[in-house]
Amino acid sequence: MRQQIARFADALGVFERYVAAILMIAMTALYALNVIVRMILPTHASEFAWIDEASRYMLVWAVFLAAGLTLEIGRHVSVDLVHAHLGPRSARVLFSIIDVVGFVFSVGAAWYSLQLTLFVAGTGQISPTLGVPAYILYAAPFFGFISVAFRYLLRLASVRDARRTPVQAGWLGSGLA
Repeated sequence: MRQQIARFADALGVFERYVAAILMIAMTALYALNVIVRMILPTHASEFAWIDEASRYMLVWAVFLAAGLTLEIGRHVSVDLVHAHLGPRSARVLFSIIDVVGFVFSVGAAWYSLQLTLFVAGTGQISPTLGVPAYILYAAPFFGFISVAFRYLLRLASVRDARRTPVQAGWLGSGLA
């Protein structure tokens, strides 16, 4: 069972990593196109006003897609002032408390994000320049917080915890961990 969960976490991590990377590359390309159009064909710049909104959508999705993965591989911001001075047992207790609080917060934030997404979907709002439903933007935090909650569960179940066992090079299909 633990192996299946770890494989699912690996597949989810690969998906999150590649989609976030594709979104970042697409954002960069779109902004470069926007700059080129404004410099070379300024009279047509208004036709590319959608790029700013599309880039915002992509950035929000990239951030929330990467949040769970970042937690899993131990790259979230942390303050190790206290746990560096604790013994192994006290550190485990502290980590468990952090993980439970993080899990509860993530589930609560996912719940509120879902409620907001459903509310916005119910209003039928459409983004001004892209013409896509506005709830697409509001769905990103829901998926991000669900991903983070899943990673806290991985820690609590001792399936994967980068604080205790560093992530190995080559994990998730690349040499970058």
